[in-house]
Amino acid sequence: MRNRISGENVEKSSSFKSAQDSAVEYAKNPKKLNELLDRALKKAHSSKGRLLEVWESLQASFRLLRAYATGRYRDIPWTSLVSIVAAVIYFVMPLDLIPDFILALGLIDDAALLGWILTSLKTDIDNFIEWERSQATGKDNDASKSDPATLQERNQEADN
Repeated sequence: MRNRISGENVEKSSSFKSAQDSAVEYAKNPKKLNELLDRALKKAHSSKGRLLEVWESLQASFRLLRAYATGRYRDIPWTSLVSIVAAVIYFVMPLDLIPDFILALGLIDDAALLGWILTSLKTDIDNFIEWERSQATGKDNDASKSDPATLQERNQEADN
């Protein structure tokens, strides 16, 4: 293991290929995707110290996948979505390129792959974060313009 572990190297591993093979199934099944995210969140929080470099992007990608699973956010290319799901599957796999039970080394490959995938999909993740901010600030979007509850709230605000 003298060679430096990089995301590109991990992407070529049989473990990541296995994760990619499962990713489409997870992306199409909201229940499976949510279960995967629950496992990933647990692992991420227990390993936060080793994931600091990718922490913010990782958390945003988890939120993106959760929003996708609920149908609230769909503005992401399919290939990007499947790549993120594959990276999360790889992350939760206990036996991958460097098995997680190997202390001090077990997350190196996970962090390298996550960093590489999340960096390569930065634009898609940034677009999601921008969408998320627009939801939080209540900016108009096409879905809310026709939502009866939103229209009623706007009418009440206009009356006040």
